[in-house]
Amino acid sequence: MTRDRVKNIELPGLPGVEITLRPSARARRYGLRVSRADGRVTLTLPVRAKERDAIAFAVSQTDWLIKALGQIAPVRQVAFGQMIPFDGVEHLIVPAKLRAPRIEAGQILVPEDPARLALRVQTLFRHIARQRLQTASEQYAAQIGRSFRKITLRDTRSRWGSCSADGSLSYSWRLVMAPPVVLEYVAAHEVAHLAQMNHSPAFWAVVGAICPDYATHRAWLRREGSALHAIRFDTAD
Repeated sequence: MTRDRVKNIELPGLPGVEITLRPSARARRYGLRVSRADGRVTLTLPVRAKERDAIAFAVSQTDWLIKALGQIAPVRQVAFGQMIPFDGVEHLIVPAKLRAPRIEAGQILVPEDPARLALRVQTLFRHIARQRLQTASEQYAAQIGRSFRKITLRDTRSRWGSCSADGSLSYSWRLVMAPPVVLEYVAAHEVAHLAQMNHSPAFWAVVGAICPDYATHRAWLRREGSALHAIRFDTAD
């Protein structure tokens, strides 16, 4: 096997599981992983391993897979009448006779065209996220006497933010769905990298100086972050 192969494997107690078999020259043993972002199952295996042996290994891990998949947040589609979080609070998506969407009184009011609903909500979320992350990044950077080059918004699945060597900051726009203090923690985390490009005690000291309750907000993301990724928008992110 030289590239990923997707197999629909009937496992005891877990029918129809779609597993990606991923040969790796660095793999010395089987490695089974369930993505917390979307529930995808990947089995990494040595390049010389036989496919039937890889499948047998997956079957032997059925109980673990059931438990791991049970911890994945259910997928929610952006649609009228559905609830999605904003600022860490569930909001109802409601059709309204408006020219542009807005958020008020626990509702996300969106023009009535369902074909453009998800794009409009995502655009609104991106706009608010950019404003808040720009403000938070500027405030934290000023506190530590540093400056950053620019801010980019993405829809990354593996991380909520990053800081490049040239001082560019990148964030997930989905942070606007989390409580504001969590968004601010991520901004503090990435700004701290402008002073310490590592995760050493010195780095965490910088984070703690500008965001004293960071441990609580970090724990929230680890606990609830997969639910934010489970919200599906009908457009390329």
